[in-house]
Amino acid sequence: MKEKNNDINFDELNEVRRKHLELKKTKNKKYRRVRLSRSWYGDLILFIVLFAFALFSAFPLVFALFSAFKPLSELFIFPPKLFPRNFTLDNFVDLFNLMSNSQIPISRYFVNTLLITLVGTIGHVVFASLCAYPLAKHNFVGKKVINQLIVYSLMFSPIVTSIPTYIIISKLGLLDTQLSIIIPAWGFTLGLFLMRQFMTNIPDDLIEAAKMDGASEWKIFWTIIMPMVKPAWLTLIILLFQQLWGTDGGNYIFTENLKPFSYALSQIVSGGIARTGTAAAVTVIMLIIPITVFIVNQSKMLETMATSGIK
Repeated sequence: MKEKNNDINFDELNEVRRKHLELKKTKNKKYRRVRLSRSWYGDLILFIVLFAFALFSAFPLVFALFSAFKPLSELFIFPPKLFPRNFTLDNFVDLFNLMSNSQIPISRYFVNTLLITLVGTIGHVVFASLCAYPLAKHNFVGKKVINQLIVYSLMFSPIVTSIPTYIIISKLGLLDTQLSIIIPAWGFTLGLFLMRQFMTNIPDDLIEAAKMDGASEWKIFWTIIMPMVKPAWLTLIILLFQQLWGTDGGNYIFTENLKPFSYALSQIVSGGIARTGTAAAVTVIMLIIPITVFIVNQSKMLETMATSGIK
């Protein structure tokens, strides 16, 4: 009886070994095919193509940067040259002089922009997170309808909603105040969509375990949910910061003391052809901070886009 069992075990062992060898051969063939497609000249060609696309994408930024250091005579050369022949800082000096001669201190404009940007960005991250948590992790009547409305709202351009937004702000009595820019930023639906999508991927077991340990909903939200969705709210910071940093108040702010920094710079460069160099310097100044914020957080932004399914 033992010999029969030993024979059966031996046959089973041979069968398992045979299947293992076949699987190993299949993996080796796949590995060889992958290695052939990853040859050094293939990698070189791929690198060259990607580098060419990178240069093409970065060209407008590089051109704007070097244009700020060109004298006025070189700004009108055709065809335009990428690098300045006579490097100069006169454009920035002229911009500084124009700012110094302004009736309202330029620091006032900068503080207005900083206030609008920080309050609008931080407020939106907080409100979007608070709204996204129950939509992602709780069941209640009307949840599906609200989620569908959020998705549908992404189809509308801000231009389409500008008139209803203006009417609402006017009815609330917030025209000619900085809240007329800040409050619409708090309702940025793309941020709510991103936060909800990201929170949906958090395991429910983790939340249930925290509840069993006696944690309240508020504590779960701040100590568990928010740290886990850090890439999402860093992405919101980038998006809202870029949007609010470049705002000029539009039709909402009329008082000069409340105007943002972008408005002051646009007034400076509206002097015609003679201020083309100053306009180039203004472009660089307006691009420096948003690009810096994006570079610092770009990895988190790409992670959020991959997780939420946005392309």
